[in-house]
Amino acid sequence: MMLNSNGMNEIVKILTIISTIFIPLTFITGLYGMNFQNMPELRYKYGYYIVLSVMAALATFMLSCFKRKKWL
Repeated sequence: MMLNSNGMNEIVKILTIISTIFIPLTFITGLYGMNFQNMPELRYKYGYYIVLSVMAALATFMLSCFKRKKWL
């Protein structure tokens, strides 16, 4: 029963890490999906790519933090 519990804890830990990474990305995506007209970065030529690169950098930073703490 203890081995089963340890396996379940590892699964829950991985699911928590995945959700921790995707929650801020979902927030950013939801914010930009609201069709505001007063967002200045929507008028930039490369605004879409800037937001995508910020999201990728955020996910990479969070993954590196998890690896540094030896959670992955």
